[in-house]
Amino acid sequence: MVQENLEETVAYIRSHSKLKPRMGIILGSGLGNFVNHIQVETTIPYDEIPSFVAPTVEGHSGRLILGSVKNVPIAVLQGRIHYYEGHSMASVVYPTRSLAMLGIEVLMLTNSAGGLDPAMKPGDFMIIDDHINLMGDNPLKGPNIAQLGPRFPDMSEAYDSRLNNKLEEILKAKKVRHHRGIYCGVSGPTYETPAEVRYLTMIGGKAVGMSTVPEAIAANHLGLRVCALSCITNLASGLSKHKLSHDEVTQTAKAVEDKFCDFLLDFIATL
Repeated sequence: MVQENLEETVAYIRSHSKLKPRMGIILGSGLGNFVNHIQVETTIPYDEIPSFVAPTVEGHSGRLILGSVKNVPIAVLQGRIHYYEGHSMASVVYPTRSLAMLGIEVLMLTNSAGGLDPAMKPGDFMIIDDHINLMGDNPLKGPNIAQLGPRFPDMSEAYDSRLNNKLEEILKAKKVRHHRGIYCGVSGPTYETPAEVRYLTMIGGKAVGMSTVPEAIAANHLGLRVCALSCITNLASGLSKHKLSHDEVTQTAKAVEDKFCDFLLDFIATL
């Protein structure tokens, strides 16, 4: 059924655009204005695409943008749906699978995350080197869809080290404050308790958020090269001096959006 739905979705998108994207990008909370830097060919709202679901969270517009950046054809998901919104894991990763069916080779995931390292500051970025799935679910659970990938996909390098190194070179050259580390994916929608934050640091986490892990798993299953970047919008509970709010997340992301767009444009140009 999923395979049939994907074929219908891709046929609908291709009826609106003949562009063959090489790279896919999923834009997280507050980072959606990157689309203003794209030479847009086609824009399609999620609620018009068969089997897509529109996001309900502020900061996630819910549009598929097809176009090019620095002569690289790209497909951008402006906003994502989350597991905590009540969707199945299959629904959460459905847009990722759709991009793969459109022909992308590289997927870049972005998100807003809480920092687990006291040395981090709101507005820093973190290149994700690895993740810990604490969501209590997996998008590959159930019968394997052999057309998409193997039953037991390898995750020894879930995030492509060459892409990460290239991204770090650009961040260093532009003197952008950044870190590298492990992202802990939790289900949400509550922010973590101070005790949970202490646990996450004990197991090696450096940032925590409520997205990205499902898409990374699905993308590896599909054989895509994956890289991911967190915008550290706040320090996690127990490290921050004030209570956490989604307003803080979106405001911090928007404050560094120009910087984000600048280095992302250079990164795309290297592909």
